[in-house]
Amino acid sequence: MKFGVVVFPGSNCDLDVFHLLQDVLHQPVDYIWHTQDKLTGYDCIILPGGFSYGDYLRCGAIARFSPVMQAVVRFARAGGLVMGICNGFQILLEAGLLPGALYRNTSLQFRCQFTYLKVENTATPFTAGIAADRPLLIPIAHGEGNYYADDATLRRLEENGQIVFRYADADGKVTEAANPNGSLGNIAGICNEGRNVLGMMPHPERAGEAILGSEDGLALFTSLINYREGGR
Repeated sequence: MKFGVVVFPGSNCDLDVFHLLQDVLHQPVDYIWHTQDKLTGYDCIILPGGFSYGDYLRCGAIARFSPVMQAVVRFARAGGLVMGICNGFQILLEAGLLPGALYRNTSLQFRCQFTYLKVENTATPFTAGIAADRPLLIPIAHGEGNYYADDATLRRLEENGQIVFRYADADGKVTEAANPNGSLGNIAGICNEGRNVLGMMPHPERAGEAILGSEDGLALFTSLINYREGGR
C-alpha cells in the first residue's frame, strides 16, 4: 500500500508518521511537499500533526489554501483514503472535507497525555480490523481539540455513523471525566459520509511501538493496509 505524508511549513509529526509506516509497518511511503498540486500513485494520503504555518489566523486556516490541498480534495472526492491527525484534522475541517470546527480546549491549556478511545464505528477502512469493545490507548497533544458542531450536524453525524472515536475511560465507558478538551459528545474523531476521510485529534503514530507506551495505534494503519489488500 502506497502512502503519502503531506509536509506543511510547521508540520512536526510528519517524521513520526513516516517512521511508523516505513520502519515499523514496512510500507512504501513518500513525503509530499505542500506546493505539490498533483497526487498520483497513492492509496492513502496522511495530513500529520504540528503547527502548519505557525497556526496563524487559526489552526489549519492557511494550510487549507496550500496547492497540495486542492489535490487532496480532488483525491478524497474521487474516493481516495485520507487521514488527518491533530493539525491534519483541523486542516480537513477548514477544507470542508469534514463538518464542524475545533476550538480551544475548555481548560485553555495545551494537553499532552494518553487517552482511551472508544471505537464507535468499525465499518470504516480505518477501523475495520478493530474490535468494537477494545478501548485504544492513544496520546493527544493539542491546545485546540475541542470539537464543535451545531445540533443539525451532530444529528447527521450520529445518524450516519460518522462519529468514529470518542474519549472514554480504560473500560471503554464514555464519561465526562474522560474528556480531555471539552469536545461535544466526547468526540475524538469523525469521518465523512463516504467513510474514506478520517479526522482525529489523538496521535496513533505515537502509539505504534511498545517503547512509546502503547502499540494500539497500529490497529488503524493495519486496518487500512488490510482494507486495501482486500481489494476494496
